[in-house]
Amino acid sequence: MATRSLFHSLRCRFTNGVVIGNNFEPSRFSKLYSADAAIGGSLVEESLKSEEKDDLRSRIFRLRLPKRSVTTVLEKWIGEGNQITVNELRDISRELRKTRRFKHALEVTEWMVQYEETNISDADYASRIDLISKVFGIDAAERYFEGLHLASKTPETYTSLLHAYAGSKQTERAEALFNRIIEIDDLSFGAITYNEMMTLYMSVGQVEKVPEVIEMLKRKKVSPDIYTYNLWLSSCAATFNIDELRKILEEMRNDASFNEGWARYTDLTSIYVKSSRLANAESTSPVEAEKSISQREWVTYDFLMILHTGLGNKDMIDQIWKSLRDTNQKLSSRSYICVLSSYLMLGQVWDVAKVIDQWKESKTNEFDISACSRIVNAFRDVGLKEKAKDFHLLLALKKCGLPNEES
Repeated sequence: MATRSLFHSLRCRFTNGVVIGNNFEPSRFSKLYSADAAIGGSLVEESLKSEEKDDLRSRIFRLRLPKRSVTTVLEKWIGEGNQITVNELRDISRELRKTRRFKHALEVTEWMVQYEETNISDADYASRIDLISKVFGIDAAERYFEGLHLASKTPETYTSLLHAYAGSKQTERAEALFNRIIEIDDLSFGAITYNEMMTLYMSVGQVEKVPEVIEMLKRKKVSPDIYTYNLWLSSCAATFNIDELRKILEEMRNDASFNEGWARYTDLTSIYVKSSRLANAESTSPVEAEKSISQREWVTYDFLMILHTGLGNKDMIDQIWKSLRDTNQKLSSRSYICVLSSYLMLGQVWDVAKVIDQWKESKTNEFDISACSRIVNAFRDVGLKEKAKDFHLLLALKKCGLPNEES
């Protein structure tokens, strides 16, 4: 179309092969025609590529707007005489989730349930619960779960609903569901279910409840995984329970389910804790010394921060805090509480004041005065009354609205 317009414009300037006017430039015409031809060729090539990739996945992923219907695409695909397999739909739904196209992913799972119900797995129902919570909200996800057949109320679907509650920090609903879960004797729940509750407690600042979940996990004889230990260690670090940290490391070292690399890591960390050599061994810190362990297996940063605090290594605390702030991930109130506690333990009042300002200025976190109150109370409870008093005074100077200190 563009080429035709170009020729029409130029034709007006020719009569019997003679150029009319003095402004016609053959070189310019050549460039314009070449550019137009290149665009046309590119469109043809793109069209051919689209035709080559005219499979179900490509058709669905070409639906850019959420309001466009995946169901219509699936029905048309079947109407053309094509086949659809459950595994293919699972893969497409998984890819859609990764790109945060939750509404389209949900439509794919709805098709699966409607036409392939006999082939639906527990994981498929669990995925639907998670997607419904993201698209329509927690209440809709809860109604869907309660409406499932008893046979479909499995550890996977229970845990998926629990994950939805935890993700939206609905503690009471999560606790009610968790209490139902632990009363069920004919289903076997794994560590992931307990991890969800611990993650929730850590995220809302109820660190003191984590040991209760661990106690229940052990009572049910559920084997902890690496995330269980990470959360457990973090809760101890947040409450300054160094003795419990040592016990956990000992338990981890004796856990047969962990590989040799993790065992070496815990051995090294325990040696540092016992010998207090970490402050003089910056180049051989646990993380650096055991590079064979993947990042997902490392203990959380707050544990490492408290560990270095116990050994008086301020430089490492500075480095860890800088690394955390330099990342793109959202810092939780737990991270601020941890670094504040570390600097307080070491008497670094200037650093404490700086962190308070950073927290108050943070765009992703509102300053949590109740969390600061817990720090004051925790220091007072372990006999560090002077440090608690200093922190309380500093908060007052920063006009943080902390209640008057009791005598």
